[in-house]
Amino acid sequence: MYLSTPSIRSFSLTILLSVATLATAQTDLSATRIAELVTEFRNDPRGPYKGIFWFCSDGSIRAARDPCPNDDSAHQHADYKPVVDRLMRDEQLYFGQILTDTRYADFWDDGMDHSRLKQYQLNNYLTNTDNGWVLEKARFYRGAFQVEDEEEWGRKFFQWLLAKDDVLRTDFYLIMQAARDIPHRGDTDLNQRIRAKSKEIADSYPDFMELRIKIHGRPAAEDADAVRAFMEQHDAQLKSKQLYAAATQLVEDIDTAYGGSDLATIADLVTALPESDSLRSLIRSFVNAQSAMEGSTESISRLTAAADLSLRIRSNLAITPRRAQHRLALIDINNELGDLIFRSAADWSPQTARQQMEKICYLGQAAAGAGFVELWEFEQGGSQLADPNYQYIWPGMLNAYLDNARRFVEWGTATNRSTYAEVVERYATFEPKALGFLDDRIRGSVLLPLGEAVGALGDWLARNSQSGNAILDIATQAQARGLNAGYARGILHLIEGTPDEVEVNNRDIFVFSRPPADLKPVGGIMTVSEGNMVSHVQLLARNLGIPNAVLTDQQFAELQPYAGEEVFFAVSPAGTVIMKPVDEMNDTEQALFTVQERKQERIRVPVDRIDLTTRDVLNMRDVGSEDSGVRCGPKAANLGQLKRLFPDNVVEGLVIPFGVFREHLDQAMPGQPAGTTYWTFLNDRFAQATAMEERGQAAAEVEAYTLDQLATLREAIAEIKIQGKLIAQLRSGFSEVLGGRFGDVPVFLRSDTNMEDLADFTGAGLNKTVFNVVNETAILNGIKEVWASPYTERSYRWRQRYLLNPENVFPSILVIPSVDVNHSGVMITKGVTTGNQDDITVAFSRGAGGAVDGQAAESYLLDHTGRFTLQAPARERLHRRLPVTGGSVMVPAAFDQSVLSRRNLTDLYVLGQRVEEVMPQAPGVSSEGPYDVELGFEGDKIWLFQIRPFVENSKAQSSEYLQSISPPEREGVYIDLHSSL
Repeated sequence: MYLSTPSIRSFSLTILLSVATLATAQTDLSATRIAELVTEFRNDPRGPYKGIFWFCSDGSIRAARDPCPNDDSAHQHADYKPVVDRLMRDEQLYFGQILTDTRYADFWDDGMDHSRLKQYQLNNYLTNTDNGWVLEKARFYRGAFQVEDEEEWGRKFFQWLLAKDDVLRTDFYLIMQAARDIPHRGDTDLNQRIRAKSKEIADSYPDFMELRIKIHGRPAAEDADAVRAFMEQHDAQLKSKQLYAAATQLVEDIDTAYGGSDLATIADLVTALPESDSLRSLIRSFVNAQSAMEGSTESISRLTAAADLSLRIRSNLAITPRRAQHRLALIDINNELGDLIFRSAADWSPQTARQQMEKICYLGQAAAGAGFVELWEFEQGGSQLADPNYQYIWPGMLNAYLDNARRFVEWGTATNRSTYAEVVERYATFEPKALGFLDDRIRGSVLLPLGEAVGALGDWLARNSQSGNAILDIATQAQARGLNAGYARGILHLIEGTPDEVEVNNRDIFVFSRPPADLKPVGGIMTVSEGNMVSHVQLLARNLGIPNAVLTDQQFAELQPYAGEEVFFAVSPAGTVIMKPVDEMNDTEQALFTVQERKQERIRVPVDRIDLTTRDVLNMRDVGSEDSGVRCGPKAANLGQLKRLFPDNVVEGLVIPFGVFREHLDQAMPGQPAGTTYWTFLNDRFAQATAMEERGQAAAEVEAYTLDQLATLREAIAEIKIQGKLIAQLRSGFSEVLGGRFGDVPVFLRSDTNMEDLADFTGAGLNKTVFNVVNETAILNGIKEVWASPYTERSYRWRQRYLLNPENVFPSILVIPSVDVNHSGVMITKGVTTGNQDDITVAFSRGAGGAVDGQAAESYLLDHTGRFTLQAPARERLHRRLPVTGGSVMVPAAFDQSVLSRRNLTDLYVLGQRVEEVMPQAPGVSSEGPYDVELGFEGDKIWLFQIRPFVENSKAQSSEYLQSISPPEREGVYIDLHSSL
C-alpha cells in the first residue's frame, strides 16, 4: 500500500506526465457553453466546419477550386472552425472528426487512454441515433468527407497500429470495437443502424415503441415481417411524419442482417491470409462446413463452431507473429463471427435446463473471443460455465452455477464500461444522450443473448424452487443478487453516470449505474456493478444492515419508470432481492418499521478510559491493544501489536496520540470571540445541538446547524498552529525510528479515532488518510487535514446514525513509511458470499489503496477445499502509484494479466489461516474471528497494514423476516436438468 525509501521503482517520465495530464485535464469551458456550441453546430449547414479545402502533401492548404499542383497525394475535405480547433486543443474534445490527414499517433491518443479514438466512436453513435448530432444540418455537406479517402486512411491506420506487437494483448476489446467503426473495408455496422433506425421511428411515433423494444432486446429475422405489417397498418401516419423511408430502410437492414450468415464475407476476408497461416485452413474449413448447412436449421452447430473458432482466433492473435494487414483480416473475421453468433443465438431455443447451460457455456466462450473477457479470465472462469455432466443436481449447486454465470456477464459489461465510461461521462455533462452508448455496445454483442440465457435459467430455477427475487414487475428478475442483508423503505432514486457528487440521504433507496467510491448514509443501495464486496462502502453497508444488491444494465433501465416512487426494499442473507410499492407491503413488512422506530439501537463511544494527558509522539512499537481508545485509536494499537506478532511483515511507525490533538485545541480559535478556544467552540456547539433536540426542533434543522458549525471548525483547524514541541519530536522520531530525516522519508498519515472498530461498528474509511507526503510543510498540513476529517459531513452523518455521543470523537494519527506495493487490498477470513467460516475472501487492485476505495477489484474465494475461484477480475484502467517526490499519480494498466499470481493466492490462504490462529490469542483481542485484513505485496513479500474484527450487522443477518424470504433449505431434493424449461 505504501512506497519504501530504499526500493523506489523508477518511473518513466513520459508515462507519468501523460497520465498526470489524463487525470488532471483542465476544462475552461463550462458544460453549458459546450452544449450551446453543440446546438450551434447542429443548426449550421456547415456544422463544425468552416469550408472545403485542398490539403497538400507539403503541409499547405489551398482553396477548394485551387488544387495542389502536381500532387497525387493531396486530399480534399472540410477543415474545422477555429472554435472546434480550440475545443480539440484546450478541452480535448473532438467533434465531427475527419480521419483523412489525421496523424495516426494523435488519433490513437495513447497518452490520454485513447480518448480521441473513443470520441470518434461516440460521435458516430450520436450521429446515427440523434439525427446527425453536430452534423444535423451538415450531414450531407458536399465534399466534407471523401469516403474513399477515409477508408484508405482507416486501412493504413490499422496497419500502423497492428504492427505493434503488444496492442492486441493490452487493448484487444478496444481494437475489435474500433474495427467496427473506422471505415476500412466499405462496410457498415448493420446492428447499430438497425437499433438507431428503430429508435428514430419510436421517438417520433410512440406506437412503434413495442416493436422497438423487441428489436433492441431480442432482434431476429422475423422482425422484418413485423415492421412490414406495422407499415401497412400505419401507412398514412408514417408518411405524414416522414418516417416511411426510415421504416423501409429498417426492413432492408433486418433482412440483410438476419437473412444470411455472413459466410460469404468471411470467405472473402480469409483470402487476405497467406496459405502458410495456420488459421487460414481452420477458417476455410469452418466456412465450407457451415455452407453445406445453408438453409438448414442447424443454428446450434453454427453457433458452437463459430464460438470455438472465435476463441481460437483471439488466442492465436495474441501469440503468433503476423504482418499487420493479416492481423486486421483476422480482426474483421472475428467481428463477423461475433455477428453470426449474435444472430444464431436467437434461433437456438433450448428445451431443457441442461441445454440452456450448454448455450450459456458457448456464449461465454464467444464473449471471450470477442474481447469482453480476458483469456486468463476465461481459463479460470470458463470452466464454471461448463456442463456439470449430471442429470440431477441439488439446488445449491445450480445456484452456484447461476452465480458464476451472472458474474461472467458482469465481467463483460464491466470491460465495456471501463473502456468507455470516462469519455461517455464527460460527454454526458453536455449531451445526456451519450449515456446510451454503453448500452448500445452491449445490445449489439454476444453479451445480450448470454445475459438473456442466464436470466432464463435463473427464472426457471426460481419457478421450480418456489422462491426467488421479486423486484417490482421487471421482466429480468433472476439476474439481480443481494450483497448485504437488510430492509428499508423510501423514495427510489436512479443515478446515471458519475455518482460521487450525488446528494443522498439515509432514508431513501439509491440505484447507481456504477458504485461510488465514497458514500454518505443511505437507506438502501443497488449498483449495476458491485465495485468489490470488501470496499469501505460495502463494509459500512454490511455493518449498518443497509440492504445492498447488484443488478444488470437492463434491470437498471427497467427500473426507470419507478424512479421517484416510494418502495419497500429487502435483501435476505441468501441474496434474495425484494422490491415493491409501499402500498403492497404486508402486515409483517409494515411492522418492521414500527419496531425500528421504537427500538433504534445506538451505541456510546467509551470515554471513561481515554487518556488525554499523553502529549508526546510515541514509537509504534511501544503501543498495543491496551492503548486502543486510550492513548490512540485502534489502527496504531493494532499495528503496534501486529509488529510484535508478525515482525517481518509490518513497517516501523510513529503515533501522534489523542492528547496532542487535545493540547492543540486549547489554542484561541480564529474568527471567534475573545476567550473562545477550539475546545470550547466544539463543546458549546454540540451542547447547543443537544438543547435544540430537547426543545423538539426538527432533526433536519439540528443536523443543518451542526454541519454548519462543523464546517467552521474544519476551516479553523486548517489554520491551527502546530506547536514546536510536536515538530521537534517528529524530527527526532523520523531519524531514530523511520531511518531518515524529517522531510526526506515519504510517509502516510492515517486518521485513527477512538470511534473506529468498536464492538458493533467498524467505521471503515470514514476519516482521512493522507497519501505519500514528503516535505515538512506537506506533512504538517497533512496532520491538520487528518485532525479535521472527523468533522466532515460524511463522517459525521455515519457516526450520527450509529453513535449516541458523536461529539466525543478524538483523532490520533499513525505515521508510517510508504511501501512500494505492486498491488494491495483486503482479505476477509470468511466466505463473504458463502457465509462459510472456513473460506477466505480476497479483493486486490494494482498499486496503492487497492480494493478499500471501491475499485472494481480482482476478487477470489479461497475455499476450505483448496480451490481458488475467481469471482471478479479487476476493471480499473488507472491505478495509484507513489513517486519518491511525494503525492500520487494514476498509471494505466491493461487487463490481460491477473493482479494476483497463484503464489500470491497460496500465500494469502496460508496467512489467513495463521491470522485465525494467532489473533484470538493476542492480548486485548476479544474476537474469535473472522478478521478484516488490509495488506499489500511488494514483489512477493506481504506487508500488513491492519487486522481488525470483521463486523457484520447480526440483526440483519438473523432477522426472521429476512430469513423468511430466503430460499428454503431443501435436503434430499435434486433438480432434473433434463426437465423442460
